[in-house]
Amino acid sequence: MGNVTQTPTRQPETGPDASPTSGPGRPHGRAGGQDRGRVSTGRNLEGHRWIGRPAESNTPEALRERLIGGLQTWRDYPASLRLWYWLIPVLTAALGGVLRFVRLDTPRNLVFDETYYVKDAYSFLVSGYERSWPDRANDSFIAGNPGMLLNTPEYVVHPPVGKWMIAAGMWLFGADNPFGWRFGAALTGTLSILLLALIAQKLFRSLTLGAAAGVLLAVDGHHLVMSRTSLLDIFLMFWILAAFGALLMDRDDGRRRLAARLGRQAAASATGRPSALQLTSGPWLGIRWWRLAAGVCLGLAVGTKWSALFFLAGFGLLTVFWDLSARRIAGVHAWISGGILKDGVPAFLSIVPVAALVYGATWTGWFRSTDAYFRHWAETNPSAEWGWLPNAVRSLAHYHLEAYKFHQGLSADHPYEASAWSWLVMGRPTSFFYESPGQGTPGCELTNCTTAILSVGNPLIWWSAAVSLGVLLFWWAGRRDWRAGAVLAGVAAGYLPWFLYPERTTFFFYAVSFEPFLVLALVYCLGLVLGQRGDPLWRRRSGFYLVALFVVAAVLVSAFFYPVWTAEVIPYQDWRIRMWMPSWI
Repeated sequence: MGNVTQTPTRQPETGPDASPTSGPGRPHGRAGGQDRGRVSTGRNLEGHRWIGRPAESNTPEALRERLIGGLQTWRDYPASLRLWYWLIPVLTAALGGVLRFVRLDTPRNLVFDETYYVKDAYSFLVSGYERSWPDRANDSFIAGNPGMLLNTPEYVVHPPVGKWMIAAGMWLFGADNPFGWRFGAALTGTLSILLLALIAQKLFRSLTLGAAAGVLLAVDGHHLVMSRTSLLDIFLMFWILAAFGALLMDRDDGRRRLAARLGRQAAASATGRPSALQLTSGPWLGIRWWRLAAGVCLGLAVGTKWSALFFLAGFGLLTVFWDLSARRIAGVHAWISGGILKDGVPAFLSIVPVAALVYGATWTGWFRSTDAYFRHWAETNPSAEWGWLPNAVRSLAHYHLEAYKFHQGLSADHPYEASAWSWLVMGRPTSFFYESPGQGTPGCELTNCTTAILSVGNPLIWWSAAVSLGVLLFWWAGRRDWRAGAVLAGVAAGYLPWFLYPERTTFFFYAVSFEPFLVLALVYCLGLVLGQRGDPLWRRRSGFYLVALFVVAAVLVSAFFYPVWTAEVIPYQDWRIRMWMPSWI
């Protein structure tokens, strides 16, 4: 009979009802293609071409269709929708920017851990490393007189990147006002909304779901609070999300390269397919530039907080698994060993050493200093075993060891500590700020008023996202949907490691590092509600209305909670009715 391939093909829809919008329930890579010889099909199997000639199935176009799908880039969208591909993320980011920048200078206090990171950022502006402060420095700093730095170094336990990003806002708008302190966080939070909308569009091949992802992150209170306060975690989240987006781009780029190389080999063969030797392990795919970009982003993430190391490991494995799957789908025989040697090893070299070099570069201010903390430790502590290392490197290694011991032993009681078990249900959100203004102060006309910042998320978004994780587990394990696995990998890398440290003092706001992946999990389930492109018109319309109803409901819930996210002055009773759980108080 000759060589055959079981590649079902299907004609893309045409007419006024055709749209690139599709939910995650739709098998990836079946719609939107342009292969010749396809026939129209309905919801069942009639009309599918299950058998094709090798010359047809091993062309670059057919391989790309099999490996990536029909909508491979934004250019594959109809001309009428290409503008919306970029406009939707920009509009959702604009919505988030308004919510984050309006009244950004309120309150005019250093709230929660801003007392550390904002002053450290000012130290970076002045000297390039952290210096210590005198007692009651906060009062002077808040009054607009930050120039009280002492000449002694300060011992800190977090890397420099997040503090440099805070310092950038202070450099632009001054260190004497809260807007300058928080500008970096607000801008980073706004850009993360843009990133998430673009990632959702690429992941789900749907403009509707991209818009839903952007809006849900824009209006969520937890992300909003973290974007309006200068803590490190919003910067950690941004670089992690950027690395994930880069790896998504690399996934498609690698598959295009694989399709092109195998397609050329097939075209040069008399049989219309690559030779058995060529299919033993498949071709090498060259330098993967998007992977290098992911390595840079992960290095900056680790340079913000060390917890990003778990994302470095998780994302590294994820991208290799994607490549193994690509070689298997393309027909490579030894796809495991070939993928490990030709994709896994280059992936490691593209990500880990690059991230390490970037991380080391983030300590440039420390290296250039003469009196930063532990800067000259090695000179007074000679070592026969490690003496071959430069003194600066050995001093920095000792600094890291001491910081690690600090984190390991961090078990002091705190009124707002929250076990990781409670994060998904928001059992104990962190109170960043609380005051009770007296009657007659601006905005308070009653006897009892409240102004507060509580890092509680939108309950509809968070509780729905927690339920969605179970759905994704089913679709990943039962249906082998790679998108469900990718989202779960992001949640797992940010969430599960905290269970390894049950005695450590932890806080709910740490969850912002993987919050975008919770939103993607929720949007995945909204895609199931939205339906498939091949569904009847009534089904698609009803699915769209349900998704729109959910998003509108989430926006209304956020409007209800907005005062306790942004320190608005409200009557005490109004604050009290927003405390839905006793543990929120």
